[in-house]
Amino acid sequence: MKNLIFNVFILEIFIVQCSAMITNLNVQVDQFLELVNAGYKALYRIENEAQWLAVTDVKPEHVAAAETASKAKAAFCGNPAIIIKAKEFLHYKDQLSPLQVRQLERILLNAAEAPMTNPSLAEERIREEARQAALMNSYEFKLNDKVITPNEIDNILNSSTNLTERLAVWNASKEIGKQLKPGLVKLQQLRNRVAQELGYPDYFSLQCAAYGMTADEVLAMQDKFMEELRPLYVQLHTWVKNQLAKRYNQAVPDLIPAHWINNRWAQNWPGLVKSADFDDGFKNKSPEWIVHTAEGFYKSLGFAGLPPSFWEKSDLYPLAAGAARKKNTHASCWHVDLETDIRSLMSVEPNMQWFETTHHELGHAYYFMCYSRPEIPALLRNSASPALHETIAELIALASSQIPYLKSVGVVPSDFNIDPVESLLNEALSSTVPFIFWSSGTMTHWEYDFYVKNMPQSEWNKKWWEYVRKFQGVVPPSDRTEDFCDPATKTHINDNPAYYFSYAIATVLKYQLHEYIASKILNQPIHECSYYGRPEVGNFLHRIMDKGATVDWRELIRETTGQDVSTKAMVKYFEPLYNWLVKQNKNQVSDWR
Repeated sequence: MKNLIFNVFILEIFIVQCSAMITNLNVQVDQFLELVNAGYKALYRIENEAQWLAVTDVKPEHVAAAETASKAKAAFCGNPAIIIKAKEFLHYKDQLSPLQVRQLERILLNAAEAPMTNPSLAEERIREEARQAALMNSYEFKLNDKVITPNEIDNILNSSTNLTERLAVWNASKEIGKQLKPGLVKLQQLRNRVAQELGYPDYFSLQCAAYGMTADEVLAMQDKFMEELRPLYVQLHTWVKNQLAKRYNQAVPDLIPAHWINNRWAQNWPGLVKSADFDDGFKNKSPEWIVHTAEGFYKSLGFAGLPPSFWEKSDLYPLAAGAARKKNTHASCWHVDLETDIRSLMSVEPNMQWFETTHHELGHAYYFMCYSRPEIPALLRNSASPALHETIAELIALASSQIPYLKSVGVVPSDFNIDPVESLLNEALSSTVPFIFWSSGTMTHWEYDFYVKNMPQSEWNKKWWEYVRKFQGVVPPSDRTEDFCDPATKTHINDNPAYYFSYAIATVLKYQLHEYIASKILNQPIHECSYYGRPEVGNFLHRIMDKGATVDWRELIRETTGQDVSTKAMVKYFEPLYNWLVKQNKNQVSDWR
């Protein structure tokens, strides 16, 4: 690693020499970009290799190595000489090509994550994030003094009708927050100070800059999503609280107790539509079958198979009971070298949730493959915005749950039928509508306050549950004082901060793309549309993914669908469900506010 740091120093000298020797602006910019792309790509791979080991085999030595690798990458990306030169070139952006400008702007965004204009600050942030990740990844959940895995927590919440048992496991899932709060106290200030080094007011604003938007513009977009979807959400909330009251033999509450819901954060409300419970279809399926079936979906669209390294290096299945090794349990997909080394970290089990999740994660993998080509510089080997990566992944997760596809792969029999409204109800609850009010509402607004308003730690849990109540209509089973830190129980608050609004944007966009595919490409009903075996769908997706981050994301959506980002397609998709719910909820009090 010392050699890497030395090489960063040599590169800095080389930048200065290039500036002195080259007078032609475009030639100078190209040579500068060639240099930065090469350094970025090399250090990106080294950092990802180290981070991968740190999350798949959590040990102090692996965490230390990941921290060192991150420092080396930061020393390059945040190098003051690189920052100064990129800013200097951007003064002449009217004379540069759009591709040159996008790379220069990406250089500054990368630099803002760890600017070496203040190396001690950048290194302290890296160190504290490594510690936080290690603590989170090695944490052992316990129920009745026995170790319990996150999958087991979710399985109990998905199956138990005993409120005492549900409350115990829900409480167990929240204990990790206490351990993570001290680190989050440090990271709040460190992240904001790092962003301010390059002129961003706070860390949330820095993340919004990747969209070409301000923090307030992003917040306004999220509020608009919720405003337009609120009539549907209120009807769903009313129906759900009545159903859950029957399930647990309780009086119908105004707001839903959090431990009544099958998801730990009430971000989705699965398991309420029995006719849409497809888990029985996986009883004779293996976790390996799920992953290979997901790959087969993409191949049927005309995509190539996953690279051999995916199967050799991924960590796809749960650890054996009592295993000494600890690993992160949140599903993710990694583009380790910005070329063909693509891996996924999952804990796949044979059920519908992991079936959809696996199709989702491989969506990231195929996006990586699409833009990993010579025409796309390493700096721009990403989606046009963070939300577009999630959009493609979520779009295929949606396609994987459509009945025609489930029939074709044998999850349900060929003569299977389901009431169309019940199918819509399940989809809305398990992956979509409550999720908007969680992601656009609770997560985005809390992190906005956390970074933009620099919310004091004495208000963290109070504000969290205020937002859960306001946006989601959910309340904790008992008083949650500031001794707890329930926001920190969500992985992203710790290791993927100020990102969750990307999932909300992606949820809206997936319905726009789905409507276009169904109506303009396949001429199929939007509710029973099968992409499987249709290479024309693959060609459409290629046109989005091949471009990487070389284009503006909103222009790309406009050119692709003929519309601006909008919930119109999503509202139209669930219109039959809304009309049904209105009838079901007649004479019920619908709005908890």
